[in-house]
This record gives sequence, C-alpha cells and structure tokens, in this order.
Amino acid sequence: MSTTDEAPDAKMTDEEYGAHRAAGALWAGASVLITNVRGEVLVEHVDYLDGTCLLPGGAVDPGESPARAAARELVEELGVSVVIDRGLAVDHVSPEAVGAPPEMRFPGEILHVFDGGVWDAGRIAAIRLPGHEVVSVEFVEPARLPDLLYPRDARRALSALRARVNAAGPVLLEDGRPLAPTVLDRTGVLRTPSARHHHPFHPAQVPDGVSHIRQSWGWVFAPDGRVLVLLAPDTGAACLPGGTPEPDDRGDPVATLRREAAEKAAAELASITYVGYLSGTAGDSVEKPRSGSGSGSTSASASGAGAGAGAGAGSAGPYARVRYAALLKGLGKPPVDPATGRTHVRILATPEQALEFFDWGPSATEQLAAVHRARERLRIPRAARRAVTELPGRVSW
Repeated sequence: MSTTDEAPDAKMTDEEYGAHRAAGALWAGASVLITNVRGEVLVEHVDYLDGTCLLPGGAVDPGESPARAAARELVEELGVSVVIDRGLAVDHVSPEAVGAPPEMRFPGEILHVFDGGVWDAGRIAAIRLPGHEVVSVEFVEPARLPDLLYPRDARRALSALRARVNAAGPVLLEDGRPLAPTVLDRTGVLRTPSARHHHPFHPAQVPDGVSHIRQSWGWVFAPDGRVLVLLAPDTGAACLPGGTPEPDDRGDPVATLRREAAEKAAAELASITYVGYLSGTAGDSVEKPRSGSGSGSTSASASGAGAGAGAGAGSAGPYARVRYAALLKGLGKPPVDPATGRTHVRILATPEQALEFFDWGPSATEQLAAVHRARERLRIPRAARRAVTELPGRVSW
C-alpha cells in the first residue's frame, strides 16, 4: 500500500513519484442540488450548450476544496451565498461516459454533489444571473431531468436526490450509478411524474352535503413512528395504503381502507382513527394515481363519512377523499395487487420523507400536522429522520 507520503518504490525520487501520481490524476468538479418547497430541482439554461441544462456548479480551482468551489459557483452563477456543508454524492466520471474529444485529454473526473437545501420564494427571488453563460434558471420536476440534462448528469442528480430523501449519508457513484443501490434506486423513485393532487385539506368530519366518498387512504404507523409506503416495482411511483370504495365495503370507508391495505400490502391494521378529508367537486379531473393502483386519492372515515359515503365515484356534486391514521400490527407475504397484477415494494419512511414522494400542494403541510396529532392519539413516538427500510417478507409487532 502506498500513500502520498511514501513512494511505492524506494528507488523513486520525489520528482519521479510526483510524476507517477500526476499521471493518474483526475479532474475535480462540484455541483449543487437545490429544490423548491414542491421538490422541484433547479436547473440552469446556459448559452454554451444547445438546449441541454446543468445543475449549478463547475470545476474545482487549484488549491480549492470541493465545498468551497460549490459555494463560489453559486455566487458566480446565481448571485446567492449559501453555506455548503453537506455532501450528497461523489461520482467517478469515466472518460468513456463523457466521450470528450482526444485533444481535451480528459482523464476522468471526481464530481462532488452538495446539498444546496430547499429554497423558499424569498431565496429564489434573490437570484441574480451574471449576464453571461447562465441564461435562465428553472425549477423542474425530478422526472424531467433525463429530458433536460445529459444522461450521466441526470442519473447523478436523481441519485443525489434519492440520497437526500433517504437520509443515509452521501452515496458513491460511477457514471451516475450507485455502487450500492438502495430500494429507492432499485425501484427508480422520483423518475415518474407526480400526480398533482392539490386539493384543500380539512381536519374535520366530512359534511353531510358531500355527495360521495371517492377514496380512502391511511397513514399506517409502525411502532417506531414511521409509516408504510408502497412503491410500484416498475416505475417507483409511491402511494399510501388505501383505494377506491367497492360495493362489498357497504359504504364504510374504514372497510375500504382495511380491504385495500390487505390487497395491496397484506397489512393488518388496528386502532384506525380519523385524520381529515380533502374536498373536490364533480368538475375536477380524475388524477392518475402515481402507482397506477387506483389509490391516488382519498375516501372517508367511519366516524366522519357523511351521509353520502356509499355513493359511487361517478356521482355528481362535491366529494371527499378521506385520510386515516392507524397502527400497523403486521405484514404478510407481499401480495399481488388484484387491481394491477403487480406486487408493491413495501417500505417504512418518516411521514416527512413520505411527503417527498408526492405532489400534494400547499395543503400537504396542514395534512402533515393533522397526521402527527393522530400519531400522538395513537401514542406512537415521532420518528427521527433515518434511512427508509424495505419490508420484503412477513413482519409482526
């Protein structure tokens, strides 16, 4: 084993050893992943590329650390000073992946991806472009990154974003691909466009004037305070347990939740408690669920379904999508979803992590607060942010 302080061959002079190490040197670069409150990623449109976008960042200057380079690039490109103190990914970019012209003599690159944080409207309004190179900036849904960035850059950005959601620390990449893929990487979380569910949330019972309950979903808590999330195995699209009422449910949205949780996740629920509902009208478009499983909305509560709980999804007039909280008592063998023919990947995530898989709009914050109040009623502890856990087999608590 050799280090920078000792030559591998005692006969080598310091000059020879320096030349030996320099011959294997790689370029160094830094980029910064920035999102807005909706989880959209900031990309730059630049004048030296024909329509291809980039994340903020650039080359590390001689004698400069990658973190300082990232902070400097944000000042130069966006006019914003940000403390850079958290890494998300380190990527070894091979010459083959770049395809640089021979005269460039590109030896490969070590590219560091840093977390630039979540920017609110005030921070975004403070952006000042330099007048050259960066023509404009745009916040885009993660699923659009492969259409806007070079393939290697899109892979790297999505891997870094999943690492931020997963909260397990920085990940090692080769040409944007994780050396140790997590369940979020394997299922391709965030590569599928989010279904837009921007409905008002009400932490109250469904009023009698609501004509029907469209869906029933549950925030199902494990004893450690995390919730059950289901991922589609082919797209990585996420959903909570739940779905659409069926005649056998006899107008009882709690029965809908129990049945759907069993069908999709083989989940046994207990202590189901009402959280609230999202309101909609008959004129609303029917959103396609992210998982394709029919569980992209909500239904009603046994304690607050309202008079129209048994009406079908096609009924006219206002409708409700109801949220519950419940205890997760156990999981059986992962079932085949009868609605889709697929077997969902089951994970545990904190409620905050779960929200990052969805596009629920401004009301998501109010819903999250109501969920935590329900968690407290269930006497479940608040979960610290940690890596998600896959649940591939039977589990009981």
